[in-house]
Amino acid sequence: MTKQQANWSPYDNNGGSCVAIAGRDYCVIAADTRMSTGYSILTRDYSKISKLADKAVLASSGFQADIKALQKHLAARHLIYQHQHNKQMSCPAMAQLLSNTLYYKRFFPYYAFNVLGGLDSEGKGCVFTYDAVGSYERVGYSAQGSGSTLIMPFLDNQLKSPSPLLLPAQDAVTPLSELEAIDLVKTVFVSATERDIYTGDKVEIVILNAEGLRREFMDLRKD
Repeated sequence: MTKQQANWSPYDNNGGSCVAIAGRDYCVIAADTRMSTGYSILTRDYSKISKLADKAVLASSGFQADIKALQKHLAARHLIYQHQHNKQMSCPAMAQLLSNTLYYKRFFPYYAFNVLGGLDSEGKGCVFTYDAVGSYERVGYSAQGSGSTLIMPFLDNQLKSPSPLLLPAQDAVTPLSELEAIDLVKTVFVSATERDIYTGDKVEIVILNAEGLRREFMDLRKD
């Protein structure tokens, strides 16, 4: 008779999808509000989006306990930065801090897949996409999480960025207006919800522009 052994893992994957799109003078960051484990839904109303600074918003999927620990760490580091420099951190600076924080934990990583969106010093939209150990890239749009394999081909088809190999370097922003970007985000989430059991219930959309930050919600299917 084979001996059965109980396996314990320090990680779980709570599912969910995150999307960000950068425009000329705005950034749209969105995530669904479903949190699952296995085939169980733990809650239908959990926000995966965290405001880190006035012009930097983080959307994360993966293991929500690790994500909460990561957000607390970044908030503490940002508070120290504000005391030392008497100003808020810019989005590119926050992107570097997030990369350093993830890389520092590379031997026991935060099981978090992040998309950071915001406005840079020129007021242009910027999106930074990450792996779990801090490798990151500035892009015009990105998706992370359980529905990312469904969402990214859709975004590629609609928004294909210029190749980074093209010279001179092209701006990594999308040609859409703010309202078109919001509509596109709603469309990709409705589409992903049809096929991904870990994405659903509601989509929370954060829009950052020169006027500030606003939120929108849209219901998704609940099955």
